[in-house]
Amino acid sequence: MLFRKSTTILSGMLLLLFFTSSCITDPEKKENQIIKNISADEAHQLIEENKGNTDFLIIDIRTESEYNQGYIQDAINIDYYSPDFTDHLDDLDKNKTYLIYCRSGNRSDKTLNKMENLGFKEVYNLVGGINTWMEKGYPLTEECPVCSVEKISKV
Repeated sequence: MLFRKSTTILSGMLLLLFFTSSCITDPEKKENQIIKNISADEAHQLIEENKGNTDFLIIDIRTESEYNQGYIQDAINIDYYSPDFTDHLDDLDKNKTYLIYCRSGNRSDKTLNKMENLGFKEVYNLVGGINTWMEKGYPLTEECPVCSVEKISKV
């Protein structure tokens, strides 16, 4: 009898938790978002399709020293380990389209979730990071006129 009463109470609490959490999330926000992991081939195609599109930005979230070893052309560096990394992300225009990457995909995967929670509309994560980009033979560059987050507002 005590077991049945405990089970009923627990079931009621779980139902209440389920309905409460579904009210907290904004289903419309999730429906309007495109938050997606993509391959190096898909990333290359996305970049090619968006040449000259000022509403498309590539964000390299590796450290500055990693970035200086070579990066995808036109990528802007925002260091994942920077103490104000989330603030830098939050300052970005959430209505633009972003391609993000790191070295192996670990940091950018976490960043993809952050950007989703911050309300970004369209973000693509390069799975496997710049490592898979290079394995596919896609080019890197080492010269960038606008490379840091401080200069991003001018882009």
